[in-house]
Amino acid sequence: MPGDGERVAKRHAPATLRNRDAIAAVLADWLPATGTVLEIASGSGEHIVHFAAEFPHLNWLPSDPDPAGLTSIAAWRAEAGLPNIAPPLSLDAAADVWPIEQADAILCINMVHISPWVATLGLFAGASRLLAPAAPLILYGPYTESGVPTAESNLAFDGSLRRRDPAWGLRDTADVKASAAVAGFAFAERRAMPANNLMLLFRRT
Repeated sequence: MPGDGERVAKRHAPATLRNRDAIAAVLADWLPATGTVLEIASGSGEHIVHFAAEFPHLNWLPSDPDPAGLTSIAAWRAEAGLPNIAPPLSLDAAADVWPIEQADAILCINMVHISPWVATLGLFAGASRLLAPAAPLILYGPYTESGVPTAESNLAFDGSLRRRDPAWGLRDTADVKASAAVAGFAFAERRAMPANNLMLLFRRT
């Protein structure tokens, strides 16, 4: 049984249980056969523990800029006891320098809309430094799309985000793709996901 300290340290994101299997099904198509997957903004750490169990042939490297998040990730990692999860890195996507020099894939779940736009620009810039040609950068979350009606729930969510922080909010996929292209990424695929989310695949050119 976990002690009181572990229960306090471990964060729980209810959406993880609802979306992790759907995300894993797409990752099975998009991830490389072997190598290291760097997760940006790992949050509670629940996603990466699940994916490490689902894809034991890959090495998983969590990261987050929030000390409380890093503590939670470490607690989930310790409980899982899986050999293919590395200790979490303190990493701010917007930083000019990341504490890692190479990865075989990068995964970012639910960061783009809950961070300033500079974090997304930093994500593409950092990924361009780490990834080899054709390597995948995978995004998951809610977006707006030109010519596609936005779900009422996403509009409400966007409003609540912007009230919390004017620098946050749902991004349009056209803006994301344009910024990716500037950083040297080609858009490869879009998958519609449950609860009006999308998964976007980019590959390093």
